[in-house]
Amino acid sequence: MSITAERKAEVIKDNAREKGDTGSPEVQVAILTDRINTLTGHFKAHHKDNHSRRGLLMMVNKRRSLLDYLKKKDEGRYQALIAKLGLRK
Repeated sequence: MSITAERKAEVIKDNAREKGDTGSPEVQVAILTDRINTLTGHFKAHHKDNHSRRGLLMMVNKRRSLLDYLKKKDEGRYQALIAKLGLRK
């Protein structure tokens, strides 16, 4: 249920703050969002897959923690990221 290496490289390139940036909260949240969206589609066909559902919940919690950190550190970067990824209404 993971994303391909090409897709991950594309997500990193789109969200990196500078060249070679793979660890910033923006990149990590973007990768987690892509993986969460992939798993959400998986559950449409496999609704009883509770082992993967646990992994999905852990990813959602990790993303929430990263977003909380980013909001606490820099509100502007947080607002830009959620607007770019379309996370909040």
